[in-house]
Amino acid sequence: MNAPLNRRALLGLGAGLGIGVTFLGGQAFAASEGDLAKKKLVVVICRGGMDGLSVSPPVGDRDYAGLRGSIAFKPEEVLKLNGVFGLHPQLSTVHALAMKGQARIAPAIASPDRARSHFEAQDVLETGAAGVYGADTGWLNRTLEVLAPIRPVEGLSVGTTAPLILRGKVQAASWSPGKGVDESARLPTLLQDLYKTDPLLGPAFASGLETEAMAQQAITAMAATSTMNMGAADGQKRRGDETARKLGSTLGGFMIQPGGPQIAAISLDGFDTHAGQPGQIATRLSYLDAVLDGLHTGLGAEWKNTVVMAVTEFGRTARVNGTGGTDHGTASTGLILGGALKPGGIVGDWPGLAQNALFENRDTAPTLDMRALFKGVLTEHMGVDRALLETKVFPDSKTAKPLIGLV
Repeated sequence: MNAPLNRRALLGLGAGLGIGVTFLGGQAFAASEGDLAKKKLVVVICRGGMDGLSVSPPVGDRDYAGLRGSIAFKPEEVLKLNGVFGLHPQLSTVHALAMKGQARIAPAIASPDRARSHFEAQDVLETGAAGVYGADTGWLNRTLEVLAPIRPVEGLSVGTTAPLILRGKVQAASWSPGKGVDESARLPTLLQDLYKTDPLLGPAFASGLETEAMAQQAITAMAATSTMNMGAADGQKRRGDETARKLGSTLGGFMIQPGGPQIAAISLDGFDTHAGQPGQIATRLSYLDAVLDGLHTGLGAEWKNTVVMAVTEFGRTARVNGTGGTDHGTASTGLILGGALKPGGIVGDWPGLAQNALFENRDTAPTLDMRALFKGVLTEHMGVDRALLETKVFPDSKTAKPLIGLV
């Protein structure tokens, strides 16, 4: 169950209760309980399969332009990070934070799932299991569970329904922003949860959603060629970004209240860009950037105690398809932000886009297990004991060694 959240309830939430990859031995920090009580973690799930090569275009990779064709960025069009990578031009907030050492990219990150199914990949992402349907609770909820005997930590889900990542034995608060936030994705999300274990309806519903998404994106792409429609779309985009910025700032405001949640999860939909990708992804990344901008503002001075991770269930194909989009792939780009983050370069390794480096000759090859990122942040930032991390929070994850040195 997820309790509704209002200001009064929020104020009383706490009253009752590259980078090296190595194994950690026990607690790898000396933070006091008082320090840990200030730490904040936000996980943003970008649903639909966010295209990592659009989030952080590797314009310095010699194979990038040939694979991307008509949707490739030119080096001067991106927000430069280093000699290889830039950020999508709509990610101006992320870029500004990166320039201050408060944002980094993981350009070849993936969950253990390789099926390229929204249902399966989102399940693995949110449960933290080694395989599909390997757990029926979310890894963030299990984090709350293992921390409870030491210091109760409150969790908050943002959205009309609690995401799987925060479902489990520990009751987390919930806040629905109301109309205007990804309304069109609500029913499909509910039906996905209902049908995901049905061997007949599950795959059929998934196929139907993908077909509908492809058709809708193609229609939108064609409509965008009209100057009038482009003007209307720009106005809609501005309104959407303002809504997103308010969403982020309100969440930040909740988290800095006395007894407010230390852990939050929020889902953003619409990243399934099978057709007309440039316009579609620009709108969604602008929305994501606005959420992060609002969160940064809303947290105020507490930004220094915060880590934000924006991840997706899978990436997309390295090659552009025949409708100016991309199809379901494997590795994507994860964004890691926050004032608690240590400055540095890319997180993980970049495999490159040469044909012999692609995963199954089609996708960006994964070099970093998403669980390694999650485990490292939970251990170093939130103070989760290593033994509990391995046995309770991410069972069967010994191959995903905690990524240390981020915070």
